[in-house]
Amino acid sequence: MPNIEVNGTRLHVEDTGPGSSGETIVMSHGLLWSSEMFRSQIDHLRARYRVVAWDHRGQGKSADDARRTIGMELVTDDARAVIDALGLGRVHFLGLSMGGFVGMRIAARWPDALRSLVLLNTSAEPEPSTNVPKHVALGTVAETLGLELVAFRVMPIMFGRTTMESPSRAELRDTWRARLVANRKSIVRAVRGVTWREGIEHLLPAIRVPTLVLAAEEDAATIPAKGERIHRGITGSKLVMIPRAGHSSSIEAPDEVNAALDAFYGGL
Repeated sequence: MPNIEVNGTRLHVEDTGPGSSGETIVMSHGLLWSSEMFRSQIDHLRARYRVVAWDHRGQGKSADDARRTIGMELVTDDARAVIDALGLGRVHFLGLSMGGFVGMRIAARWPDALRSLVLLNTSAEPEPSTNVPKHVALGTVAETLGLELVAFRVMPIMFGRTTMESPSRAELRDTWRARLVANRKSIVRAVRGVTWREGIEHLLPAIRVPTLVLAAEEDAATIPAKGERIHRGITGSKLVMIPRAGHSSSIEAPDEVNAALDAFYGGL
């Protein structure tokens, strides 16, 4: 099922089909990427779980969107629509960065929709005011001339120091840089939605489903302290720190992330 029509748009969806547990994990990716950033996790979990991952509107292989800003509320509505359209019932929700913004909203507002919540490299806070002018400037260049001219600034935000500096990770860097610059110029519409998002710290006490928070030691985009604050705000949540990884921990440290997921899901 590569594409589905929901909520007035066409979304690219990967659905692995039933796993041995009879339960479903849905995966919501981070800004500028696609569900492909969860390739290791999908392959690792698909034997036990039905895994459903989609590209957000205006990103990856999903349809573009003409509005100037693709806001977080709209993307959250899309996620609910995917779950409903596929008849998934109660799901385990896994979201990274932007996907975490979605997951926290769903968990707080519709707790009966979820079995559990995993939050990777994300924040419940609005974008720091000091970052907004930088994002606006980078977005203007990208929208006008393409992402090739801003890739050198964006890559160190998306990946940690170890990934950016280690010779053994050169191929990984090249692969994901190529994917970054291949984005449509209109990706800036999604960037605006993330840049101007509202904080949801006040929603955290309403999240009652079992929750795992994964932070990364080298994350410059959502520093570990933000994950720690989410952990403190969600009663009973668990916090795991991923070493030698930055903002894209599912890509940079797949074995460590998979091990943390196994421990969490196995303990539910």
